[in-house]
Amino acid sequence: MHRFLLWIAGLCILFTACSKSDYKSFTSDPALYRVTVKKLNDIVLENNFPPVIASRNYAYANIAAYEVIAAGNPQKFHSLAGQIKHLTPVPKPVLPEIDFHFASLLAFCTVGNAVTFPEGSMDLYVEDLKERVKNAGMPSDVFKQSVEYADTVSKHIMNWSKGDNYLQTRSASKFTVKTEDGRWIPTPPMYSQALEPHWKEIRPMVLDSAAQIIPPAPPVYNMKDTTSQFYKNALEVKIIGDSLDEEQKHIADFWDDNPFRLNVIGHVMYATKKFSPGGHWMNIVGIATESQKSDFNTTVSIYTEASIALFDGFISCWHTKFTTNYVRPETVINKHLDSDWRTYLQTPPFPEYSSGHAVISSATAEILTARLGDNIAFRDTSEAEFGIADREFKSFRAAAAEAGMSRVYGGIHYTNSCLMGTEQGKQVAGIILSRLKLKKI
Repeated sequence: MHRFLLWIAGLCILFTACSKSDYKSFTSDPALYRVTVKKLNDIVLENNFPPVIASRNYAYANIAAYEVIAAGNPQKFHSLAGQIKHLTPVPKPVLPEIDFHFASLLAFCTVGNAVTFPEGSMDLYVEDLKERVKNAGMPSDVFKQSVEYADTVSKHIMNWSKGDNYLQTRSASKFTVKTEDGRWIPTPPMYSQALEPHWKEIRPMVLDSAAQIIPPAPPVYNMKDTTSQFYKNALEVKIIGDSLDEEQKHIADFWDDNPFRLNVIGHVMYATKKFSPGGHWMNIVGIATESQKSDFNTTVSIYTEASIALFDGFISCWHTKFTTNYVRPETVINKHLDSDWRTYLQTPPFPEYSSGHAVISSATAEILTARLGDNIAFRDTSEAEFGIADREFKSFRAAAAEAGMSRVYGGIHYTNSCLMGTEQGKQVAGIILSRLKLKKI
């Protein structure tokens, strides 16, 4: 009897060993991470989250995934603990059998789902992912321990996220609109109140504060003197808007990235949705890492650093916007040059200076350039699902420059604001690149 039990035990050990060695994990495919980020991006779109809030979701979700990868590969990746504001070390994995790629995907989904979204937004996707790994033959102990570690890291990141002042800004006082000349006021067709006026109070991740980067002051408002720089800037927007060619319209449409455009036709109103600017750049990160054949862990690290640049870029920009409280071209042109003039794109509901799209585009492009290389040509297919033709770029910086100038073609920014925004984004990225150490050399 004793020999029989030993024989049975030996068979069980042999079977377990074979099943583990025979299991071929598909979770290390970087395409799966890109698909997962895109899933989150789709949920951002569906729920109409504005750009700044969307950037928060991307950042925390990617950081959760990255910390799992860093914990599983400490010889190649640095944890972000101690490198970004107030993040303490995540618990180290103590379980012997963890699929860290699978766990990073789960952590991304859990945190992405929890930070700002309605509960359960990614549940079906997660359940499908779990079912797929089971069907692929993942051993039960590996599955269980991977899920447990993903939960551990997710809880740690979510607890840390609660200290960024987001909840406090939900109940902060409303922005007071001042109607004096040169100050921002709501614009048609929605005439919405200012979007997230307290976002500058959100805790940045790498920047010392929202006020660390202060762009030069924009030209002083002056529509009485036709030789003033402000008058010239406003007139330039009108002239460009009055003579847009098809290429300029394509550029404006391609980088519109309006998560909630209100269309008004007579008495009929309806909304159309696109990715936010940050969502567009998350797509570009996916395109770039795929074209450069980045492995899973490198892909996660680049998404993470890019999302941090988005997050801190928006905080820096929103500090500038709600400090300068600068008037939009549409307001000035309608009042002083042509009351019937309309922008090509819909003016977003917040102050003009500096251009948010220019800031975050430049910041992300600098991260991609540093991590993947300069002069990497790529085809941006992000807008195809909205019926907008692809665009080709010779580099990430070229794409960022076009994104900035697209706002002038759209009639929603002065050229100076886009140029200064591009420089502001470069400075944000420069600080991030100088301070963060992700991959070990």
